[in-house]
Amino acid sequence: MLTLLGYDPGTGVLSRAVMDAQELNAKRPGGTLPRLPGQTVWLDMLMPTTDEISAVEALLDIELPSREEMAEIELSSRLYVDGPALVMTMPVLNNSAADEPESAPITFILVRHQLLTIRYTDPLSFKIFTRRINREHALIATGEQALLGLLEQVTDRLADILETSIADLEGLSKEIFRATGKSGAGCDFTDILRRIGRTGDLGSKIKDSLLGLNRLVLFLSSQPAMKGEDRDRTKTLLRDVASITEHATFVSSKIQFLLDATLGLINIEQNSIIKIFSVAAVAFLPPTLIASIYGMNYDNMPELHWEYGYYGALALMLVSAILPFSYFRYKKWL
Repeated sequence: MLTLLGYDPGTGVLSRAVMDAQELNAKRPGGTLPRLPGQTVWLDMLMPTTDEISAVEALLDIELPSREEMAEIELSSRLYVDGPALVMTMPVLNNSAADEPESAPITFILVRHQLLTIRYTDPLSFKIFTRRINREHALIATGEQALLGLLEQVTDRLADILETSIADLEGLSKEIFRATGKSGAGCDFTDILRRIGRTGDLGSKIKDSLLGLNRLVLFLSSQPAMKGEDRDRTKTLLRDVASITEHATFVSSKIQFLLDATLGLINIEQNSIIKIFSVAAVAFLPPTLIASIYGMNYDNMPELHWEYGYYGALALMLVSAILPFSYFRYKKWL
């Protein structure tokens, strides 16, 4: 799907059109973007088809990266200048609240003061920015401003996700270390480990997005086309990204701490269980020995003919079990 957004600074009118490849080719005057009621500023390609990509390539006279090229991790494949176009690709976090959050690459192309975005996912940051445009049309007065607005929205969204992650970790921390009198009592460690793993996966994807965002903004700020207010906005973006990255590093260390603490509590709980079995084995060893002795079938055993021998053996076994148990309690081993 191709969505074209236009803005006329003179009238302040925002225009929007959704086209397919055939319509785009039919309305192409002299190899430039089609004129809408306002000057087209942003061309958004969501899940584009091969025909749509070919049409836009002919329209803008540039070569668009394929989906496979967008997924490459080399810096030279993600950030480069292609004639009049600045091609920038970064991973953007999506479905952060799902059990398996995803990170998908999105390409931003600045060409002749117009913005082109290529994406195969629909993150919430794009939806929020589109709603903001409906209220503040001047956000996309130029392609550069549209790009910076999108990047700022992506940054804000990452900050919101980090805040949610920190709150989740605080809840996990209270659940793990709550005062119950016994370490780990009442905790479902399997569920806790699963939640820590999900938060860790989310944190790694956040850091990946922040790394891509930082590289993109640095590349953008070094371009001669970024002047005046736009250059100031890139500097502010860099400071915001650096601040959020510090929080992401804190979240990663907090996740590692909670993981180590959980594994430690699991180990303590397992040791407690093994200790109980060990104490039980030691406590029942003397009675077992006594029962084994008096279970022997020898004729020369005086106690076998004793009238109260059976009760005496039971009492002796009971006493021999209580004595080591009392000793363990005295030593505070139980």
